[in-house]
Amino acid sequence: MSRLSSIQSDQATGKAKELLDAVQAKLKFTPNMTKVMANSPAVLQAYLSFSGALAGGALDPKLREQIALAVSEQNACLYCVSAHTAIGRMVGLSEAELDAARDAQSSSAKNAAALRFAHLLGESKGLVSEADIETVRAAGFSDAEIAEIIAHVSLNIFTNYFNNAAGVEVDFPKIALRGAA
Repeated sequence: MSRLSSIQSDQATGKAKELLDAVQAKLKFTPNMTKVMANSPAVLQAYLSFSGALAGGALDPKLREQIALAVSEQNACLYCVSAHTAIGRMVGLSEAELDAARDAQSSSAKNAAALRFAHLLGESKGLVSEADIETVRAAGFSDAEIAEIIAHVSLNIFTNYFNNAAGVEVDFPKIALRGAA
């Protein structure tokens, strides 16, 4: 059970209800994370706006999910590893690709560079070097794409921390964390 209240759509009012209804209409279900975020419509709106904007960016859905998995595993977020494994399958990632992404690896040299960079961003709290930027650029990423990698890491850190701190109940098939006993 979550440490923060889970706001059910049928009990929500005002902006929270509007946002939860929009999530339900788009996804055909309302994930527990969004129900808990609805305690503060500002938090839920921030998440939906940020993730919605990045969904229209230059990075393809597979790489976005690989980044989410790398960051979520790094931050030991059971909710997000479980959710992004399910979503990764939906966008066509193989089991091998899902597994590798959790270790910030990929059989694609270009995607591997993005995942290593994403992992480094989390590990260094964003304090990367010019050489780190040049490495990901040399792998074939434009400055716009590098900016999006940074943004995806930031978005996933937000959801990881939110889910970990709030203890959001996992409503996707649970995937054990690598460090879990």
